[in-house]
Amino acid sequence: MHELIQQAKELSKKVTEVGKQLNITGMETKLRALEAEMNESDFWQDQQHAQRVSKEVNDLSDELAIWESLQQDLTTVIELAQLQSSEEDKSFTEEIEQKFKQAQDRFNELEFKLLLGGEYDQHPVLLAIHAGAGGVDAQDWAEMLLRMILRYCEKQNYQTKTIDLSRGQEAGIKSVILEISGRYAYGHLKSEHGVHRLVRQSPFNSDALRQTSFALIEVLPDLEEESPIEIKDDDLRIDVFRAGGHGGQSVNTTDSAVRITHLPTNIVVTCQNERSQHQNKDTAMKILRAKLHQKQLEDQQTEKQKLRGEYTSAEWGNQIRSYVLHPYKMVKDHRTDYEESDPDSVLDGDIGGFVESYLRNTIDEKVSNDDVD
Repeated sequence: MHELIQQAKELSKKVTEVGKQLNITGMETKLRALEAEMNESDFWQDQQHAQRVSKEVNDLSDELAIWESLQQDLTTVIELAQLQSSEEDKSFTEEIEQKFKQAQDRFNELEFKLLLGGEYDQHPVLLAIHAGAGGVDAQDWAEMLLRMILRYCEKQNYQTKTIDLSRGQEAGIKSVILEISGRYAYGHLKSEHGVHRLVRQSPFNSDALRQTSFALIEVLPDLEEESPIEIKDDDLRIDVFRAGGHGGQSVNTTDSAVRITHLPTNIVVTCQNERSQHQNKDTAMKILRAKLHQKQLEDQQTEKQKLRGEYTSAEWGNQIRSYVLHPYKMVKDHRTDYEESDPDSVLDGDIGGFVESYLRNTIDEKVSNDDVD
């Protein structure tokens, strides 16, 4: 029992240290400020802002509750262990050990958040999936990836909204844009940014030949009001047209869809799922800001890589992950060498292992690059 007390005290010290690194005090201060904002009389006048603040309050409250519960449980474990008599009750000892194990498991979850220290990791996400080379197989693959992302978001209790969707004529999707909200949404999903490669027997030809398909996933932080990007009106070409596909009343009968072209970069953004042209334009501008910000970061990173002699062009062949369903089964991330042998589980949204390995690898690379710099 003395050993258990020592372990609990050591874990309590680790919890305190992790709390400092996660800035628990800062979270508490921010929560109080947001709660004060919610109590203002005009808080609900801006519905979109109010919903975002309410969601952040709930997320912060949940995270702080986990922290407080962990500290309380460790205190209880130490107190109970110290009260244990020399003639130990075996069942009581097992109960204390079980409580300590539960505290250890929760600490591991808390410690994982240390990997989510990126500048935008706490932000919501704008995630796009585009079918690549491979025809109808690629469009089907894009829809499989959409299901994988949605299932993962469901497991993480993230909220998802389809901003734009273009379906294939025969099967699958040509492209889709999702808005994903939840604490650390970008931090968890940024690992999926890049080209995903599928190898399988094609269900779309009579000979069931082996087919390789590609799809691109873009993961952008939703910068909300914090966007550092300034966009000039003269740099934009805005086209409106009639929305296609499913929609609410009047969506398909008026020119509500919006296409925005950023002339200096030739980046094109389309949105047609909202009910009004104004809403579609606002959403398209939000996506454009995120894309321009991402391009700015990628250009900076590319320049650093060129200086180090590490630059590799971003082509379809440079896939980040391969999913092999035939002739054997395996999913492998080419950035981290992490792999799993159950593609069905991965495609059902169990991508946590890939997320964690990417985050740990990113931190290792950052430390290595900082040493070089």
